[in-house]
Amino acid sequence: MDWDAGFLLFIQEYIRSDFLNPIMKVVTHSGDKGILLIVLIAVLLIIRKTRPIGFMAAVSIAIEALLNNVLLKNIIARTRPYDEIDGLINLVGRQSDYSFPSGHTGAAFAVAGAMLVVALFGLPVIGKTGVISRSKMTLTFKLCAVLFIIYSVLLAFSRMYVGVHYPTDVITGLLLGLATSAIAYLVYQTVIKKAYENKAKTKEA
Repeated sequence: MDWDAGFLLFIQEYIRSDFLNPIMKVVTHSGDKGILLIVLIAVLLIIRKTRPIGFMAAVSIAIEALLNNVLLKNIIARTRPYDEIDGLINLVGRQSDYSFPSGHTGAAFAVAGAMLVVALFGLPVIGKTGVISRSKMTLTFKLCAVLFIIYSVLLAFSRMYVGVHYPTDVITGLLLGLATSAIAYLVYQTVIKKAYENKAKTKEA
């Protein structure tokens, strides 16, 4: 038995409990269909001050969904662990797609990563000279970013806890989400730079 399977059986044997089972089911279902993430992105886009972060989160999750759900899942076509590991009990029913990578984890970290990168490096802004600087975020936003990272970690763990993903599915989803959030950050910088250049050309004309 490889470590991937062994880890899931370890969770089932030593961590699962009558107390944690319903909690982990709620956590894991909170990521279904990305509804919670879509609502969060919508809120970020509606509020003017957080609109750039909402844009980054939307770009990040769109790229992540394309790479994860459309490409990697169907190319690799990994069978779910409850169909492969003897004795592993699935707590939430059969899933409709393949196992690798974890879509719930990838989507959560695509959004959480966008918030985290802004919290760590600041929000890109462009000055009158066309030079991009970074505006520091408030302590409240930083705390929100940390809380959402914690939620994303719990969601990722819940996918293994309920028996629907291997650890490598979850780790890959996490890394993919963080990678797309970094890409979204760069995309936003490019967009505001291009907007400034176009505005400058219009004034000159």
